[in-house]
Amino acid sequence: MAQGLLIDMDGVIYGGDTLIPGAEAFITKLLKEDIPFMFMTNNSQRTRVDSVRKLAKLGIKVKEQHVYTSALATGKFLASQIPEGTAYVLGEGGLLSSLHENGISLVNTDPDFVVLGEGRNFTLEMVQRAVDMILAGAKFVITNRDPSPKKKGWDNLGIAATSAMIEEATGIKAFVVGKPSPVMMRSARKALGLETAETTIIGDTMDTDIRGGVQMGYKTVLVLSGVTKRENLARYAFKPDLVVESVNELKLPLPWWNI
Repeated sequence: MAQGLLIDMDGVIYGGDTLIPGAEAFITKLLKEDIPFMFMTNNSQRTRVDSVRKLAKLGIKVKEQHVYTSALATGKFLASQIPEGTAYVLGEGGLLSSLHENGISLVNTDPDFVVLGEGRNFTLEMVQRAVDMILAGAKFVITNRDPSPKKKGWDNLGIAATSAMIEEATGIKAFVVGKPSPVMMRSARKALGLETAETTIIGDTMDTDIRGGVQMGYKTVLVLSGVTKRENLARYAFKPDLVVESVNELKLPLPWWNI
């Protein structure tokens, strides 16, 4: 039976602009042994090319097919709901490209969807326009609900903060596409060509990577090189199948792989 990996990026492969020790060797082994894998990120600003270039600067050389973003999942989802639909978008880069590639037209009036992703270039006036569109019947979709890291000087509020403003103003809850939503978890698995029993997710966040994997029936590996600390695990009603300090400790094949 084939086995493959969905791998979070920030906190697993790198932290900011610093490669996590052992990450390059781990990815090199996956490539050498032809183990299917895909980096799965909630960041909707970056295109696949952007992610590949960032990884290359850190010494990890992969192809665009190895990257799956919430922007890609959002484009596919919208097209599945209303083929050749229209959207008013608060977002940038990767999200705009994905919507275009999936046949969704970007408009400034009477959209089928209002779509919110990461970005710094939209204004309060644009947010107000989005509110009016949602109140007029547009469907509200967000690429993820990632929170702000609550660090001084951080240049991104986090979609959780921006979407909360729009939800309060409209009284309508957004539909979330990115992790831990089953929409993205399933879409990424299918893009990798795996079945549920063949899929393992590696992540550093209990509330997105591990929660999403558990809900989908995937095997899960938590690395402690990112945001989650070992002492925090007891507060969750679910648990990972494996906990390691970093990918440097991971030995392949994983214990549950029947290959």
